Amino acid sequence: MNILEVHNLKKYFATQKAVDGISMQVKEGSIFGLLGPNGAGKTTLLRMITGIFYQDSGEIIFHGKKFDPEKDVEHIGYMPEERGLYKKMKIGEQAIYLAQLKGLSKADARTKIRHWFEKLEMESWWNKKVEDLSKGMSQKLQFVTTVLHNPKLIILDEPFSGLDPVNANLIKDEIYNLAKNGATVIFSTHRMEQVEEICEHIVLVNKGQKILDGKLADIKNDFKENIYQINANAIPDQLINSLFDIEKQTQQKLLIKLKEGTKTNDVLQYFINENIELHSFNEVLPSLNEIFIGLVEGTATARQFQKI
Repeated sequence: MNILEVHNLKKYFATQKAVDGISMQVKEGSIFGLLGPNGAGKTTLLRMITGIFYQDSGEIIFHGKKFDPEKDVEHIGYMPEERGLYKKMKIGEQAIYLAQLKGLSKADARTKIRHWFEKLEMESWWNKKVEDLSKGMSQKLQFVTTVLHNPKLIILDEPFSGLDPVNANLIKDEIYNLAKNGATVIFSTHRMEQVEEICEHIVLVNKGQKILDGKLADIKNDFKENIYQINANAIPDQLINSLFDIEKQTQQKLLIKLKEGTKTNDVLQYFINENIELHSFNEVLPSLNEIFIGLVEGTATARQFQKI
């Protein structure tokens, strides 16, 4: 079942087409990636989904019914990229206040906050003010206030901004746990490498339009170019063959592109016949960033191979 459907959504600001006819579907219980460069229209799209902006045209379906901002927003947790916290307020009081706005009682809010503060190693922050927090600390607080009321749909706009690697992994683990326990997560970012290991399904937008939509694994397979990296004990300077073209070569590493009709077993047999001892033989799939560049520039995949 789809928890969210967006049909031909449009939002214009003066002459700027911030969102220009985007449609997408988000399955319940999934981790969904909304990707694109800064200014692509991601935040505007999210603000329509959360009822902050009204669309100029198009339709939003939430849990099988037309989206009603007044009623449905209580089932949504939205963590904006911009900090939405009161700087002079103490952290514990602020978390309780925001939880009560989402319908929790003060006692229930306090219990849930204590639980999350303990999980994210924030117990000692209770009486600190937001203005005394680092960017990463305030990001953790904003994450907690987003998920406190157990929303069905959690929208995270650049959730790792300002976080060091340790805390980024901590939040990443909690995103997995939330999805495992039935929540649906929309993860929005311009850092495409961040979603490679998190998201199951992605939509890629640019200049207000959707340019890619599908399962991450399927997309990578669709854009692959039969490129393989080989690690070996020693690779001869001259490899004469009709099976592949050499893209890059060092003494122990080789990047090749298989010619049409060539099978991987044919290549492996070639190296065996040449008495070359292989350590690894792996297919190289394009990154999301490479795929995006290729789509924007009009090339097939715009390969940008790493140095070997």
